[in-house]
Amino acid sequence: MNASRVAPVVGIVGCLTVLVALVVPYLTTEAGAAGTYYATGAINPLIGGLFAAVAVVVFAAGRAGRTDPATAAGVALVFGIVVALVSLVWALTVPEAVVFQLSTDSALEYHRWVLALCSSMIPVSGAWYARGLGLV
Repeated sequence: MNASRVAPVVGIVGCLTVLVALVVPYLTTEAGAAGTYYATGAINPLIGGLFAAVAVVVFAAGRAGRTDPATAAGVALVFGIVVALVSLVWALTVPEAVVFQLSTDSALEYHRWVLALCSSMIPVSGAWYARGLGLV
């Protein structure tokens, strides 16, 4: 298994998983409720979603050779750390009362933890990519 080819693909999948997870509350709650849900934490996780969207491009460019792979691995690792920290801080600071008020669906109850778990895939794959290139 060539880590310098597989790790960016895993990173892209992780980024897309984070973006899909961020869309779920918009599909499962009433209009405006997702905005309230995301705004109640210490930091809005949609900021992490922005970094995840850019990280998709970074991983893809490094894998395709359009960007120096070492630079892409470093940038992807840093962006992944930002996404993971933003998601984790938000998950820890959003009040449970808000979660239970916005939806009777039990899926939203676990959403913040799923988002934090999915976001951890990005820095892990960034580190794996850097290691596969022999940078670490």
